[in-house]
Parts: sequence; structure tokens; C-alpha cells
Amino acid sequence: MTTHSQLLTDPFLQMPAENSVRVVWFTEFAGSRHTVIYGKNLDQEVIATTTQLSRTREDSRSQVKGQTKDNPIFTQPTRRNIWRHEAKIENLIPDKKVPYSVASVRENGEKVESAVFTLTPAPSAKQPLKILLTSDHQLMPMTAANLEKVVETVGKVDAVFHAGDLVNIPDRASEWFDDDRGGAFFPCMQGRANYELEKNNVKTVYKGGELIQHAPLFTTIGNHEVMGRFSMESSLNEQLYDAYPRTAAQQLDQNADETWLKNNSFNTDTYEEIFSLPESNEGGEKYYAVTFGDVRLVVPFITNVWRVESLNADAKGRYREREQDLNNPAAWGYGQHIFEPIVKGSVQYNWLEKELNSSEFKQAKYKIVMFHHPPHTLGGNIVPAYTDPVQMIERNSSGNIQAIRYEYPKDADYIIRDVVPLLEAAGVQLVFYGHSHLWNRFLDSQGIHFLETSNVGNSYGAAVAENPRNVPAGYQEEYAATGNPNGLEPVMPTIAPILDENGKSVSYIASNDLTVFSILDTGAGTVSSYYFDTRLPQSNVVKFDEFKLGVPARNQK
Repeated sequence: MTTHSQLLTDPFLQMPAENSVRVVWFTEFAGSRHTVIYGKNLDQEVIATTTQLSRTREDSRSQVKGQTKDNPIFTQPTRRNIWRHEAKIENLIPDKKVPYSVASVRENGEKVESAVFTLTPAPSAKQPLKILLTSDHQLMPMTAANLEKVVETVGKVDAVFHAGDLVNIPDRASEWFDDDRGGAFFPCMQGRANYELEKNNVKTVYKGGELIQHAPLFTTIGNHEVMGRFSMESSLNEQLYDAYPRTAAQQLDQNADETWLKNNSFNTDTYEEIFSLPESNEGGEKYYAVTFGDVRLVVPFITNVWRVESLNADAKGRYREREQDLNNPAAWGYGQHIFEPIVKGSVQYNWLEKELNSSEFKQAKYKIVMFHHPPHTLGGNIVPAYTDPVQMIERNSSGNIQAIRYEYPKDADYIIRDVVPLLEAAGVQLVFYGHSHLWNRFLDSQGIHFLETSNVGNSYGAAVAENPRNVPAGYQEEYAATGNPNGLEPVMPTIAPILDENGKSVSYIASNDLTVFSILDTGAGTVSSYYFDTRLPQSNVVKFDEFKLGVPARNQK
């Protein structure tokens, strides 16, 4: 018996090389045989390697079929068994598409197959490509609509570059595979979503886009790919934000092994188990570089834990510890701490410097760097500065702790002070990032384009006069309430900027009705951005901005 309905995902493509590509898919059964068939007549076969995800779970906040707030199926985190299958398809010819399909055999002998898709190895140089630039999906309301419009507008893309925050809680399996609202990560990226969006009393169901079955996916780690301290009691949401600095965990047990440290600080295990990405010797899959056609893509690990802005007594926040935790260091949050050092002289900084000086990078036509945290943005998440929190402990005359607060010296922002000068010196053309859930772009004096195109599913707004950031009063550092704190002014869209309520053009899109995506066209050397108005489901997608890579800064708009 054969069926097409019981794979947890369609297959998707990873790790394209000169004559090969990896095919990956997931099931909820271990099975006995998992294969890829491919070729003009689907007459060639490769057996896949199977592994089991180690940390995927569900809990009372999982949106799974049958679970309600009043009647939870999972009262505490519960292991969910998911198996991953990967096969390497070899002896391929660059730029030649080959049909393929996958099949898994259940324990009872039932064979489960996918539909037929196409694969190719890494493209040759000078092969024109269309690459989707996207980020911050997070099961947000407009994500399925966004990806559906990508396919309607440009057809099947040649690759997807994703700047992080793929889901909200990386260990919650349903967010990747089958969230009951219909907008999980893989269904949206594979055209299998079923997300009902209601606007102006009109309901429209969006399916997402059939993208990664045909095109490789390259990702970077956002703050939502990092889980905090491991527990089988506290909710998965609590664990996400309970990330603890590795150095602080080491102080709790100086003889601890790596597994204990990971469980008591933070980890990216589920992210790394789901994807097969290029690896660096220094950072593994956490940071890497890859050549794809005419593009050299460099992907550092630049993100920090997200903390609330609140200064309330019960806030484990960016700027303070909770009063109840003052004498319990194991409960401190340590502010908005950075997961992987990028400060000058760190292992990752040295890797980045070496990569930017490599022959592969220097010879590439398009030099692109992708990471999660913004160097320039009008969004809220750029404040405070991207630097190690400076802990300040206030004590009374008896030596008892009265308060713990954190400062973030702006002149020590590692991205602006240490990373950007490296990128400028190396001739980087595009820095692509996310995190603040809006679209805006910048151009510096050295000709680097900075693009944030993360208003995929919703926006928290731009920090303009009528929507200032919540910044702490009375702290030592200046925290910018509005604008881009790092100096550059945003570039006005070149084709069709949207208008504010006074009919004035604005340099950003921060809307919960307009969803935005961007396409890198290596044949034309352009990056084009589009928006779709979800309030008008029959309306056309609008191209509102376009710029060319490699054009001297003085000639750019």
C-alpha cells in the first residue's frame, strides 16, 4: 500500500555542492527504509541516513489538534518522537534540474511517498539566480500569505537566505511541523500551510509557497533559535528566555562537563539537528561561509537573548534583575547577554576576518554577509547597544544588595565598532539581517547596503516620534528613543514608497497589513523589494524599492 499523506514534511534541499545536494525530510515513525528516487525516469535510488531529534517536545502552550487552554493534552513538556532522513544525491550536473521523490516505509510495511519535485547541485558561476531574502517568520499571521505571493510573483526561486527567527520556540516540535493554526515553518515554506487570515471581515486561506522542495535553504541563528536552561517541568516559553551565560553556568559547577553546561545555560541543538548547513572549523554550523553561484555568503552568529524593557520590580529585564532574585545569582538573567562573542580578538571575530580575506570571498561577484541582529534600523530591538552588559550592583551600608542593573556602553557596540569596519575594508556589498519586524534599508559612505526585510508576518512598528522606544530614564548611557541610534539615515524606497496618514512618503514599512519580501537577482545585480496588502486579497503585489549591488555609493539613490 502506498500513500502520499503521512510524511511530516515534504523533502527539502540542503548543502548544494558542485555535483551533489542533500535531500532531507521528517517522519513521526522510525520506519525500516527511507529512500530518494531521482533521475529523468526516477530510476535511480539512494538510501537515506536516519537520526532522531533529541530535544523536540510539546507542552501546554503547543497549538496541537485537540488541545485547548481548559483541556490541555500536555500538562508539562513531553518528548515528541521525530525522525530525520537525509540522503546525498551525487553525480549531478550543475544547472540541470533533475526530478526526485522520497519514500519512507512504516514498521507495518506501508510505503509513504512524496510528490515529485526537482533538485540541482550548486549553480555554476554566472548562472543568473533569484534568491529570496526573508526572516522572522515565527508563525506570524501574514507569513503564509507572504510566501504564497513570492511564488506568484517570481516563481520558483533558486535559494532562500533566511536571517533568523524561523519559529518562536525551537524545541516545540509543532512550530516546525504541524501547528494547528496552519502556519508552521515547514508547511509555509513548502506550500502546505492552511492559515486563515481575516481582514475587514473577509477570511482568506493562504498556503505559503512551494519553495524549499526545489531550492536550498541557508539560515542563520536568531534569538528564537536558542533555547535556555533545559527542563521537563517549566514551560518551553519559560525555557526560551531562561538562557544563562555559559561563564555563569561554569561558576555554578566548575567541574561540569559540556552536556551539563549546555543544559544549564543555552543551546541550539534542535536548530542544528534539523538543518544540514556548511560548517566552519571554529563554529561548526553556528557560523559559516559558502559559495553559491556568483554569491559568497558569510553567516556569522550575531544575536543575543531578548529581555523585557520594563524597570518594574518583578522584571528580569534588559536593565535590571528582579528584586526577589537579588541574593540568588542562579536566578539572575544577566541582562541582554550575547550568545557567541564577536568582539575583536574573539574566535568568531578572527574567523570572520580570515573569511573576508579568503580568495573565495575576494573573487566573488557578490559579497554578502547575513546575520540576525541589526547594525542599522528604525526598529525597537537595536536598543540597547550590542555589547556585553555591564553589571552594576548597588549595596546598602551593611553590604546587602539593594539593586542590580545593567548598562550597555554605546561606544562598545561590537557590531558597529568591530564588525562593520571589517566589512567595509573587505568590500562587502550587502549586509542582510532581521529582528525588528520591519523593512528599511541604509547605505553607508563605503557603499555597503544594509537591508532589513523582516516585516514578513507582523510588525512592532518603527521608532518614530509617535512610536518611541521605551528607554530607561536615569541610566548612564544614552538610549535612543527614536530613529537609528547608529547614525545612518534610512534610504527612501526608489519606486513606490508608502505614504503616512498625512500623505508623506516614509522610508520604512512597519505594518500589520502589508507583508514584505525581497529578491536578489544575480543576473541583473539588483535587490528588489515587494509588498502585498493583505486587506485586499485580490490586489497585486507592488514592487516598491530596487537597488543595484556593486554600484559606487555616490551613484546610489
